[in-house]
Amino acid sequence: MKGICILGATGSIGVSTLDVIARHSEHYKVVALTANNNVELLYTQCLAHHPEYVVIVDEQKANAFRDRIKTSPVADINVLSGAKALAQVATLAQVDSVMAAIVGAAGLLPTLAAAKAGKTVLLANKEALVMSGAIFMQAVAESGAHLLPIDSEHNAIFQCMPAGYSAGVKALEARRILLTASGGPFRTKPIEELATVTPDQAVAHPNWDMGRKISVDSATMMNKGLELIEACLLFNMSPDQIQVVIHPQSVIHSMVDYVDGSVLAQMGNPDMRIPIAHALAWPERFDSGAAPLDIFEVKHMDFEQPDLDRFPCLRLAIEAIDAGGVMPTVLNAANEIAVEAFLNEQVRYTDIAVIIERSMSHFEAKKADTLEIVLAVDQQARTIARQVIETLT
Repeated sequence: MKGICILGATGSIGVSTLDVIARHSEHYKVVALTANNNVELLYTQCLAHHPEYVVIVDEQKANAFRDRIKTSPVADINVLSGAKALAQVATLAQVDSVMAAIVGAAGLLPTLAAAKAGKTVLLANKEALVMSGAIFMQAVAESGAHLLPIDSEHNAIFQCMPAGYSAGVKALEARRILLTASGGPFRTKPIEELATVTPDQAVAHPNWDMGRKISVDSATMMNKGLELIEACLLFNMSPDQIQVVIHPQSVIHSMVDYVDGSVLAQMGNPDMRIPIAHALAWPERFDSGAAPLDIFEVKHMDFEQPDLDRFPCLRLAIEAIDAGGVMPTVLNAANEIAVEAFLNEQVRYTDIAVIIERSMSHFEAKKADTLEIVLAVDQQARTIARQVIETLT
């Protein structure tokens, strides 16, 4: 039985992870759960899975949670608070695997700590890798950690790589990655109407059930831009070896083109429990709870090239990875601030790309070879993005 820590237990990935684990409780013991705001769901999860530790970042909410469980069946749970406690539970001796599902830059330090501790890292937090790049991959290599991607696209690529493949290794037999994207809810919406898009419209993804921030990223295709950067690092490929392909049905989750002309594709219903179950059971397999794919119901599959005028955030991500250095960190930080402002109805949907581009213009692509540099640039980019927002409101 393996011990697991779930960073971001109350988000969509965390909930799906616990669903899969409940189907295979003989394989996994939940050691730690962490949450940011949704303490009601966290309490329900504690009753169901009885972890040894809980981390609630906000100290007041953590204190209230301690009081609440005193007379409950889970009174013996250790309740911790603060950002440092996330890294503490991710590196516990009894933890074998860490599901890194905290959205955004907040997930960087605990995920990096898990990698340095040699844990099996189930990486759903793409921002951690985008921000820290080579630093993260070096930590994995030096500690002997296993890195298993959870994003449906990267997990699909991982599955299509040669037998025994390890993340971060260059597969000489593979010459190209086809990174699929649904195109989101505005794939066919007239460009001139995008300025009036509301947050509720932006988070209504046609195929996937995701959190609000990730749903907006999917609509702008920044999600695909971040995944492009992540794929370069995970699979040791250059940006020109990765082609983004819009595939509205979300049935093919990505493809690998081999030097002999073979193209391997991983297919399945758009259900995050599939990649989660693959990573949890790896190198074996077990049931995810997802419905089998009915190919006759799919009937046909479409593919098209992304329009960079419609999706300027994807263009900015490509520019960031081409520039290298700290630019992916700047891109990610500015995007987080811009999306938050959009969701709070401070700026328009079309302002998201404007905020990111103007923020990026303040930086040069200096090396991002220490964590201190990465964290400092992240904070600088956030400050500049907020200043840009002030000029737009």
